[in-house]
Amino acid sequence: HVQLVESGGGSVQAGGSLTLSCTASGYSFSSCEMGWYRQAPGKERELVSTISRTGTINYADSVKGRFTISQDKSNNTLTLQMSSLKPEDTAMYYCARGSGGYCYLEGAYNYWGQGTQVTVS
Repeated sequence: HVQLVESGGGSVQAGGSLTLSCTASGYSFSSCEMGWYRQAPGKERELVSTISRTGTINYADSVKGRFTISQDKSNNTLTLQMSSLKPEDTAMYYCARGSGGYCYLEGAYNYWGQGTQVTVS
């Protein structure tokens, strides 16, 4: 079955950097759209960044120029490099995989990791 496990969260000062990793198992890493979401206290979960089945990348406006998503298909790892972190980046960050016929995020439902906390002060 599909499993996604995030790591790399922590507490940093504003302006600092963190790199989040998501290791996937149970499916072919190249077959599905992947992404990072986050949810801050009192707010709705929001999309941070996605990488499509063909490698097309999208970022939320709030993180453009600061975050970089990448994929290492050789070891089934999705990475989110975060720099110039701001207090508003504080959230639980979740790795997600798409589903459905084309394996798009939100195509049918997402597979989720357990989340990793990022706190910026």
